[in-house]
Amino acid sequence: QKDDSQRLLESFNTDEKEHTLMKSKAEPYTSKEEMVLEESESPLNSNIAAFALKAKVIYPINQKFRPLADGSSNPSLHENPKQAVLPNQVVETSMSGSLGSLSQGDKEDCSSSTTIHSTTSDDRFQARAFLKVASFPEVLTCESFDVKLCLCSLTLKDLMLLDTELRKEKHVMFIQVFKIYLTDFHRKKKITDGLLKKILLNQENDFEELQKQLDSRLQNTEMSGAHNSEFQTLEDLERREREYSEHVIDNMEAFWRQTDKAQQDFLDQSKCSSAKATKITLDLTEKMIAVESLLSESQDLQAMDIQERLFNWELMVKMIDLLKSSIPEECKGRLNTVSNILDHLTVKNNLSVRQKEELLTDLHKAFWEQLAHYSNECMQQSKDLILKRLECRAKKKEEFKHRQEAEQESLLSKTFHTEDVHNFLKAYHELTEKHRQAQWDLEEEDDCESTEAVADLYKELYSKASHALAELVTELFLQTLPVVTSLSVRECELLKEEWQENLVPQLEKWENHRQRRWKLFQEQLLQEKELWITEYALSTVMQKHLSEKQEKIIQGVVSRLGCLSDASVSYILQKHRLLLCSVLRRLTFRRAGMAALACMRLSRKKSTLQELREQHTLQKGSSLCQDEDQWQLQKAVESHIREEEEKLEEETQETNLEFHHQLVTEIQEALQFLQQHMEQVIGQTLLQYARGEAEKKSSDDGQDFKERLVESAVESVYGTSNNINRLVQNYYQQLGKIAEGYEGKKLQHLKSLQAERNEKIRLKNKENELALKEKHTKGLLNVSSTVHQRVMLQQNKIMAQFELQQQLRLESLKQKLLGLHHLGTELENQLREAEQDFVSELAVLTRVPLPVKKKPSKRSKPAGEKANSKRQTFQSPKPAEKDDSHENIQEPHGITSGLCREMSQSSHEGETEPKKNSKMLKKKGSR
Repeated sequence: QKDDSQRLLESFNTDEKEHTLMKSKAEPYTSKEEMVLEESESPLNSNIAAFALKAKVIYPINQKFRPLADGSSNPSLHENPKQAVLPNQVVETSMSGSLGSLSQGDKEDCSSSTTIHSTTSDDRFQARAFLKVASFPEVLTCESFDVKLCLCSLTLKDLMLLDTELRKEKHVMFIQVFKIYLTDFHRKKKITDGLLKKILLNQENDFEELQKQLDSRLQNTEMSGAHNSEFQTLEDLERREREYSEHVIDNMEAFWRQTDKAQQDFLDQSKCSSAKATKITLDLTEKMIAVESLLSESQDLQAMDIQERLFNWELMVKMIDLLKSSIPEECKGRLNTVSNILDHLTVKNNLSVRQKEELLTDLHKAFWEQLAHYSNECMQQSKDLILKRLECRAKKKEEFKHRQEAEQESLLSKTFHTEDVHNFLKAYHELTEKHRQAQWDLEEEDDCESTEAVADLYKELYSKASHALAELVTELFLQTLPVVTSLSVRECELLKEEWQENLVPQLEKWENHRQRRWKLFQEQLLQEKELWITEYALSTVMQKHLSEKQEKIIQGVVSRLGCLSDASVSYILQKHRLLLCSVLRRLTFRRAGMAALACMRLSRKKSTLQELREQHTLQKGSSLCQDEDQWQLQKAVESHIREEEEKLEEETQETNLEFHHQLVTEIQEALQFLQQHMEQVIGQTLLQYARGEAEKKSSDDGQDFKERLVESAVESVYGTSNNINRLVQNYYQQLGKIAEGYEGKKLQHLKSLQAERNEKIRLKNKENELALKEKHTKGLLNVSSTVHQRVMLQQNKIMAQFELQQQLRLESLKQKLLGLHHLGTELENQLREAEQDFVSELAVLTRVPLPVKKKPSKRSKPAGEKANSKRQTFQSPKPAEKDDSHENIQEPHGITSGLCREMSQSSHEGETEPKKNSKMLKKKGSR
């Protein structure tokens, strides 16, 4: 036990020791003389290691990677000339090699696989090649210590597959919802049958083109850097995940641009009203928000299932690993029991040392060769079994795919109306969920059955190995020993019985060790589950915070726009919510992928530390009574484990921080896309509003009637120059009074607002001073407070003052704009009334009949006031800023109707010489 502890401690002295890889290296059986030679070389290796530490050599001492002149390293042939091992590549060897190396592993020195720790070890680990697997059963036949990397790569593959399925489902849902609205218009005879087919065909072609572009980019990403189709590196995997995320976000942006274009083309060709178009776009947006909600819920549940499946995979792999390791360990213990009996015979002089060595050598050679044969058969049977099961799984999946496509086509072929959209979305989503769950159950069932089948093969191998060893030992005791010794057959039978009796406690001990190792692994897995749950909850909180912040921003933007109808404002908010849901759902995928990549980066050190803990726990539990040396060794081992835990914690923080910065960068890029898209949406909405207002004003302008009235007044014989001149002068005086009243009211309104704002600032400052004094009295700002607390308190104070001033400023601007808008509306109405009175008096004077269409214009004044009051909810601060300057009376005219704009032009011209009216007066004077 002391020797074992000493070797365990020596094995901890290197950080780059690839201990598990030793189990997969093929090592032929070596005699004791060869072991002695290896042990004699250990001081030399230690001297080389000391020199390498001083010289900062970063390549392994055993010359697996020989340095070149430029400082790089190339692989050299391994000790086994039959294997050409690529650098940092998974080595898949026969079972005989691993079993053979374990047969005398307790006597080998660990220095043969020692490497020198360096700052480039992490980079070399990221460049390490590991097997590229497509399904879990392939991992069961992988003789690699990088099993964790293979499992995490399968998790990334599952996440990518889920992302692809949900994206396809979203595209299908949008096309079907869009088709439902198109069909509704076609049924109402608003679009023709040819136009319906043309729009649908264009949309399907556009989405197919988008998918082809994405597939082409993803294929290029997959092929770039792939020098070997069977192996992959962590560095390549991280690069592919990063590029995949970029391509998917670009595809998402193109998809939403395409949907907006499809809606706009449909509305333009259907020639529906602006209000109807806004309602349709709002309905489509709400339906797609419902789609995103369904997909997000499904994504969260499926992501949790993927993580749970990863834990189940690790349990199944550990079970197979325990079965594999138990075979050579127990056989080695059985052979050691035989060696102890022969040692006892040597002490009694019944057997010479040379005879004992020859017997043990023959026994070892015969057994390990036979076990190697059984192991190779077991490995080949496992591969054949997995291959057959994978072929069967592929056939089942293909049958499932055809059946599922038929069910989906049956559902999509049904006719749905606009009021049945929610029912369709629910039915289609439930159908896809059922198909996804069926596929999931098929894979999980096959994974469990494959694991059980492989476990049965290794149990059979264990039985064969035990039976073969028992036959060889029986032959040794009952046939060989009576010949080479003077012992009788009965005495040899008693020796065999002694060997069997000594095996009973050893078997119990090995079984206890397996149970404890299994329990330790379960505890470790439980800790990983708890950590994953904590990180998942934290990411959920961060996502909720980001969502609330973005919604607050868009609400602030909309509140400053003004002049938009409630439907337009609702459309902008809903569109932003839709895009935000889509972006956050993509970022959730990316965060899950980064968690898997971080786990892969830390897998090597985690597995090394876990094995250290496991070996230490087993060693500590096996030795109840310890002497001083053993106690010191255990203390040293515990100290080394604590150091490794600190190193792992530090590296974990660095890795998480690196991925966090990368995620923040990608979040900023995604939000930049969201901002740009929303700028286009808001601009398009404002443009539609401006066009509507322009059409409304052009319809209410009445310019034709005014021109005819001027011509009639000039040619009329009823109106004299004095009468018309007096009428014009009275109109100008009335305009002046209106302008003077408007200026006075505006100045009074601004003064009252400024006084109210100053009073609010004074009250708020007084409240802040009282709160600050209260904090002083409670000791929050005492000298004993830490610097960090005082800095944070001062920072919060400044931020609170800034937010308060900004809030007061925004409230003041809103009130100012609201009051100015009210004054502008009042001015517009007064100008309209003055113009109508002037036109009416002029028409009566010149005996020109007023048109009937002008009467609704007077009655439309309350409606205009109602519309203006409706738009007082959201106002833009820009007009308010303009009103702060000393503008003249003509500026409010610019925001009124076309009729008022005509009168404002008249007021401009009235200051100098009204051309048309002067001409009229001159003609009247000549008469």
